[in-house]
Amino acid sequence: MDVRKDRPYTIRLTEDEALVLSDWLDRVMHRKDFSQLVDDRAVWAPLYAISGALETTLPHIFASNYGELLDASRGRLLEKLGESGQEDG
Repeated sequence: MDVRKDRPYTIRLTEDEALVLSDWLDRVMHRKDFSQLVDDRAVWAPLYAISGALETTLPHIFASNYGELLDASRGRLLEKLGESGQEDG
C-alpha cells in the first residue's frame, strides 16, 4: 500500500457547522482541562490546522454582529440535531 503522508484531505462543513466549530475550538483549545484531555501530542497538529483553516476562511468571525450570527448558527444546528447528542437524565 502506497501511503502519501503529505496528501491533503478535504473536510466539508456547512457554514453553520464551520462557524460553531471555529468558535468552540477557539474557546477550548487553550484551556488546561482540554490540554489534559488531548493525550496524544500529535493530535495538536491537525487541531491547529483545522482551527487555522476555519479562522482564515470564515469572514463572519470579524463581523460586528458575530454573536448574533453564532447564535443563529447554533440554533439551526440544534434544531437539525433534534434530541441527538443530549445527555440522559
